[in-house]
Amino acid sequence: MAEQTIVQTPPVARVPRDGVDVGPDTGAGAGASVGVYAGAGVDAGAGTEVDGPAEGLVAGGSTPAASRRTVAVPYRLISWLSPLLLLVIWEALARSGVISAQVLPAPTKVLSTARELTASGQLPKDALISLRRAATGFVIGGGVGFSLGTAVGFSRLADALLDRPIQMIRAVPFLAILPLVIVWFGIGESGKVFLVALGTATPIYLNTVLGIRQVDPKLLELGRVIGLPRRQLIRRIVLPGALPSILNGIRLALTTAWLALVVAETIGADSGIGFMAMDAREFLRTDVIVLAILIYATIGILSDLAARLLERRLLAWHPNYANART
Repeated sequence: MAEQTIVQTPPVARVPRDGVDVGPDTGAGAGASVGVYAGAGVDAGAGTEVDGPAEGLVAGGSTPAASRRTVAVPYRLISWLSPLLLLVIWEALARSGVISAQVLPAPTKVLSTARELTASGQLPKDALISLRRAATGFVIGGGVGFSLGTAVGFSRLADALLDRPIQMIRAVPFLAILPLVIVWFGIGESGKVFLVALGTATPIYLNTVLGIRQVDPKLLELGRVIGLPRRQLIRRIVLPGALPSILNGIRLALTTAWLALVVAETIGADSGIGFMAMDAREFLRTDVIVLAILIYATIGILSDLAARLLERRLLAWHPNYANART
C-alpha cells in the first residue's frame, strides 16, 4: 500500500473580540509577529489565538495607535473670568438701553463715581471706618466664640449650661435685636461693634464644637497610651484635628460679620459704607448705592481669599488641603 503523506497547514491566527482574521502564516514560521497591540507587542506563532482589542498595528499594518491627550482645564482662570464676563454683559445691556440708568447704572458710571468720591476723600474715610468696625467686632466675637466652643466641646457640664441659650440667641435675627442694641448703646460705635461680634461668635462657636467632637477617638486613645498629659493631648491631637472645622467657621464668620455691619450701618449710623448708601438713597443716587454694594462684595471676596490662604498655610500637613487652589 502506498504511504500517504499528510501535510498539516497552520490554523488562522484571529482576534476574536474584533473579528479580524490575520490570515495564515506565509513562511515566517512559528513565532511570526502577528501585530502590535495597545500597551505591548504580542508575538503569536502558528495556531496562537490573540485575545484582546487590536488598537495598533495588525499583521504588518501601518495604522498608528490612537493616543489620548489630557487637556488641563484652567479652573482658577475661569473662576476669575466669570465675574469679568458678568460685568461686560452688564455694561453692554446698560449702554444699549435695555437696563435703565436709574435702575442699574453701567459699571463705567459706577467706576467714575468711585473716582469722584475717592478724590473728595469720602470713600476712603467711610471704607476705613467700616473696616475698623468689622475687624474689631470680628476679633471680639471670634475670641468669645472660640472660648465658648472649646468649653462646650470638652465639658458636658458646659454643654448643658451654655449650648441651649447660645442656640436661642443665634436664632434671633439682627433686625429684631437692633432696636434693643440702639437702646443699650445708642448710635455710637459700641452698638455696631456689638452686632458684628454677635454675628461672628456663633459660626466660630458651632464649628469649634463640631471640630472637637469629630476628632478620631483612636487618636485620643493612642495619645493616652503613649502617656501624653491632658494639655499635650489637647495641643497635639485635639486642636489640630479640629482645625479644619474651626477655619471653616472663620470663613463663615467673615461673611456674617459683613452682613451684621450692613444692618448696623444702614440704621442709626452717621458714617461708613452703609451710611453712604443710605444717604445716596435720599438723593436717588443709584450709582453710589451700587458702588457700596460692590465694595461690600469686593471686601468679602478678599476676606475669603485671606481665610483660604490661612487655611492652606495652617493645614499644609493635611492631604485634603495641601494642594488646594485659591
